[in-house]
Amino acid sequence: MNVTEVGTEARQRWMGLLARAPAARLAELLEVAGAAPVHEWLRMPETGGVMVRGRAGGTGAPFNMGEMTVTRCALRLETGEVGHGYVQGRDKAHAERAALVDALMQGPGAEALRAAVIAPLAEAEAASRRERAAKAAATKVEFFTMVRGED
Repeated sequence: MNVTEVGTEARQRWMGLLARAPAARLAELLEVAGAAPVHEWLRMPETGGVMVRGRAGGTGAPFNMGEMTVTRCALRLETGEVGHGYVQGRDKAHAERAALVDALMQGPGAEALRAAVIAPLAEAEAASRRERAAKAAATKVEFFTMVRGED
């Protein structure tokens, strides 16, 4: 199964999830899933910097916000699937695990891996977002104007 069969949008979603996942939780889930196939490095884990850009209001002119440290790597499984991992920070093991899951998600065991690794990470992220939203909603102030009868 190649990337076009998997779907670019689906791959972007799981790669983003893997990049945002806590490194320790990803390691734990991979260990439980028993996913540690033999692979060869296409690009050893390496750390560098990237420029983060933003847009005022989400639609304005782009501007440089600052630099961020990123670790990336690429690997190929014995079966031919290629995986890439990009994570914030300097954790080379996290980047390797992300690349390994990316490659495995393109193979025949994708559904089992989705249930064992991707689904728990997605649920944890959704729960974290709900918790943050609930905390923000608790501090929300509603402003309203009462009609004073004057015109």
